[in-house]
Amino acid sequence: MKKQTINSKKIKVLIVDDSAVVRRTLGEILSSDPQIEVIGTATDPFIAARKMQREAPDVITLDVEMPRMDGITFLLKLMTQHPIPVVMCSSLTEKGSDTALKALEYGAVEIIQKPRLGTRQFLEESRICICDAVKAAALVKVKRVSPVSRKIAPKLTADAVIARPASKAMIQTTEKVVAVGASTGGTEAIRVFLEALPPDAPGIVIVQHMPERFTANFARRLDGICRVSVKEAADDDTVIRGRALIAPGNRHLLLKRSGSRYYVELKDGPLVSRHRPSVDVLFRSAARYAGKNAVGVIMTGMGDDGAKGMLEMKEAGAITIAQDEASSVVFGMPKEAINLGAVDHVLPLGAIAARIFKFCAGA
Repeated sequence: MKKQTINSKKIKVLIVDDSAVVRRTLGEILSSDPQIEVIGTATDPFIAARKMQREAPDVITLDVEMPRMDGITFLLKLMTQHPIPVVMCSSLTEKGSDTALKALEYGAVEIIQKPRLGTRQFLEESRICICDAVKAAALVKVKRVSPVSRKIAPKLTADAVIARPASKAMIQTTEKVVAVGASTGGTEAIRVFLEALPPDAPGIVIVQHMPERFTANFARRLDGICRVSVKEAADDDTVIRGRALIAPGNRHLLLKRSGSRYYVELKDGPLVSRHRPSVDVLFRSAARYAGKNAVGVIMTGMGDDGAKGMLEMKEAGAITIAQDEASSVVFGMPKEAINLGAVDHVLPLGAIAARIFKFCAGA
């Protein structure tokens, strides 16, 4: 996917969902952002197509299960006939989450979770993530595939979850840990990265901005195609060679160390850099508990989550890598880290795995 910039005009969004409650709630959430304009709603893809003929949206939010035509079929029609950034809106049942993953393969830019009604705090947190997902989608130029603002909660730092690392990094050892952070476009970037790793790759911990109940299927699918094993992280999972642990949606992931053993801890806590899980939280924990033994990688994504944490990793002696602009779907998170002086190496996606293996082999 190539990138495009947003001009001063509002991002026009069409909401496609058969649920009146979801259409209304999504409309209120998106309309609360001064950069977004909801130009219409549709109960199914047929009505959406007619509305698109009258006025073309910049982004579509699309449900998965709808009458007359499901969202995946409509997505394929869009991407083969009239490519447009699509944000899939899924309730993320166990069956639906697998369908949502398929949507990413077919060209959807992002996945968001349908708002849960009745919990004010959750709705406010969803507001931030949903608006950010739509704005990130508007930055992406998808390619054709074959056949008055509400008050937003303050943006918290990793201090809300984990204390800053000690000033001195720990002694370097032979066992390395790789910490990876990604957002928009990251599901594909992580797949490319993990598929390139050999079975004896160093232990990997990953934060990909994803909704709850989505990461388990994501990990299972990767586990079936990669030479390293991949699983959704659970409390006290050991970080070992040949395995990648992916943060569960809606839980912060922290790297910890006990003697020579690295393991992970899951925490709830507030949103950090507008996200849970947060890359900043993971990177800070890597700086604190791994220091010189860590490699930090920041990949495609909108916003600045991970930039400050990567700087802490670099200051603790870790090697830090950012995905380059040409291979990023959205060059937001890597750019922010580069601008902070937190990055040692800027590399295309296809070169990151080989460079990490070289570092960890001591070459």
